[in-house]
Amino acid sequence: MFAVDSGALLDALIRKGILTNQEAEDIRADLVRDSNTVPSQVMAGGKSTNRLSVGMRMQLQFAHIDTEVNGSPVKPVYTDQPFSRRIYLTLEAGVGGDWGAQFTWDFASSYYDDAFIGWNPTPDLQFNFGLRKVAVAYEERFSSGNLKGLERSGATRYFVEGNNGRRLGAASYRIGVFLDGKRDLTPATSLIYSAAVTDPERGETVADASSAGDASTNRVALWGTLGLLGKLPENGYWTTGFGVGFQPDRGGWGTTNFGRGHDLTLYSVFVDLQAGRFGLMGEYLTADVERGASATRDARPRGYFLMPSLYLTETVEAVVRYTSLNSDGRGLQMGDVMRSAPSGGTMNTFEEWYAGANWYLRGIDLRLQLGAMTGRTKKTVTGAPAEAKAVGARSQLQVQF
Repeated sequence: MFAVDSGALLDALIRKGILTNQEAEDIRADLVRDSNTVPSQVMAGGKSTNRLSVGMRMQLQFAHIDTEVNGSPVKPVYTDQPFSRRIYLTLEAGVGGDWGAQFTWDFASSYYDDAFIGWNPTPDLQFNFGLRKVAVAYEERFSSGNLKGLERSGATRYFVEGNNGRRLGAASYRIGVFLDGKRDLTPATSLIYSAAVTDPERGETVADASSAGDASTNRVALWGTLGLLGKLPENGYWTTGFGVGFQPDRGGWGTTNFGRGHDLTLYSVFVDLQAGRFGLMGEYLTADVERGASATRDARPRGYFLMPSLYLTETVEAVVRYTSLNSDGRGLQMGDVMRSAPSGGTMNTFEEWYAGANWYLRGIDLRLQLGAMTGRTKKTVTGAPAEAKAVGARSQLQVQF
């Protein structure tokens, strides 16, 4: 039963800064492997396989969000429905010699989440070969099972989710070679770093993963992050850093200009703090998008979020988040930045307030989240006055092992 009941302990160690999210995920996989409660024997096909584990994450949501457009007689159809947000099945195996592989499939969206071969020559250095998220854009790399704000911020969504002519698709899933490392500077402070060489386009579908490339994808993207991780009194922690991702031929306006010589460069600065019951996460994102606003004008969208949190009890956590975003003439819609929200038309700026509570019934392995949000988009890309407002609530029940 130890592997089954370990979620609360791992969650507490993450909050206290003793474990990182990735280290906790690795321990969770090892506990599943070592548990004596496996209901049936699992046989691996490879003769060198020395470890095989199965994991699952299920997130069920209900969302009610209503959007109104000032001055418009037509009201967008509101959202009011339950749905499966994520249903992950993860297989992880080791083949000896610090080599292994991980594969995650999301049955809710029919997408890959991870599919890579891993090599860990030392405890503080790992290489991944295949499909995973780049380390640039801190909140996006943060595990979906540990998100305090129920959904990622609108700023993160705008910069990293799939390019639809407005959003940038400038981080998240890529296929390539990844390096992540840590080096202790003092007993309380460590240098953390990452680097990656990948294909330039964001991808997670079967078609993306099997694509042979074309004029818009034949150049490689380069990524890097550098930061510090430190311990605070009473088992607190802090981490801060910055990242850069250069993506050739992924600029331009709309979705028909890839491969035409317009590049995109993403920049990220982040901070994450946990001191006792108090937490704070924040990130600033900006990008240089060549010809990102029109055929003659570049765009430099920018956005940030700040998210303080406080444990009211050992199992109940309160969360507040403020998000601000300016597309610099590229344009955005409410549904681009607030998940499940009706559109409300193409505007230039966005801001959002989110307030929620997380109830850890069995640590992170059984968690109920409730949140209310209000978002506002303003001004058209030409600067004309306009406004749309969305108000809603969202809940999520999560189980994982």
